[in-house]
Amino acid sequence: MTPSNSSELQQFKEAIDPLNLLPLWERQMKLLPGSHCVPAHWAYQAVRPLLEKSVALISKKDADRRVLVMENPSLKGSSFISQSLYAGQQIIMPGEIAPSHRHSPNALRFLVEGEGAYTSVDGVKMMMRPGDFVVTPNFTWHDHGNEGSQAVVWMDGLDTPFTSLFGAHFRENYPQDIYPVTHTSQRLDQHCASLIYPWESSLDCLSQMPTSQMDPVHGFKLRYINPKTGKDPLTTIAAFMQMLPKGFMGKTYRSTEHTVMNVAQGSCILEVGSQTYHLATHDVMVVPSWEPYRFLSSDMAVIFSFSDRCAQQALGFWREEYLVE
Repeated sequence: MTPSNSSELQQFKEAIDPLNLLPLWERQMKLLPGSHCVPAHWAYQAVRPLLEKSVALISKKDADRRVLVMENPSLKGSSFISQSLYAGQQIIMPGEIAPSHRHSPNALRFLVEGEGAYTSVDGVKMMMRPGDFVVTPNFTWHDHGNEGSQAVVWMDGLDTPFTSLFGAHFRENYPQDIYPVTHTSQRLDQHCASLIYPWESSLDCLSQMPTSQMDPVHGFKLRYINPKTGKDPLTTIAAFMQMLPKGFMGKTYRSTEHTVMNVAQGSCILEVGSQTYHLATHDVMVVPSWEPYRFLSSDMAVIFSFSDRCAQQALGFWREEYLVE
């Protein structure tokens, strides 16, 4: 090909356009790691009053689930926090019930605030406490309720973008608000060991990790595993709990996963690229694929996170890099 035939090439492109054909050599697709998503931070101090205000503005019945969706600024109109994940903050008041339904996306809950709430998955009713991590595998019946005397807030996480990508989003409402309960769990009940991961157990495991196992990037970090299968609790979403010790100065790191973080306890600084974020308790942060980041903590911090790592690993896509400074 020579520059002299550029007009012929343009004519050729215009001729094949009605046939929905495009020359590969002119494609605009990005062929590098990373995504169009941007880092974003939701301060709980700002979100919490808005959740309270939503209670006064819309009833539980009208809302179905009273949730404020955390939408990535680069994905306006999508309701997604990243190209592969959804996240929202849900509030449920005393006496309220979120009616039973099921859907093809996998879901998780991370309890942020309040006592007395439960979630029921296919008839297994589990009482939740702050710091608990609860999973709802895809197409299982689930409903929520608050039997306590105070508002309860949790973070929802779903793989909705995956189902949207494949055109496989199905949803069905149960005829009654509550799916029949067949088992009410106690803490550490083996019957629901694959559905709920209590805060006290996670914290205990982190506290017992020897100093030799401290990672230069993540501090002390654990990956949740389904005790019945030895695999991740959900097929597309991996979940983690990590502890940054007092005075931790992490190294810089990046990976291809999109990661959503929720500060369970304490506070820390997260540097993402050239930006610095001060994360307080219950704050939510999303770090997009292949963005370099590092943690700094003056006091101890405990962080829950979930990502699309296990889906990427199953497909052979996942990569990570410890960056030399």
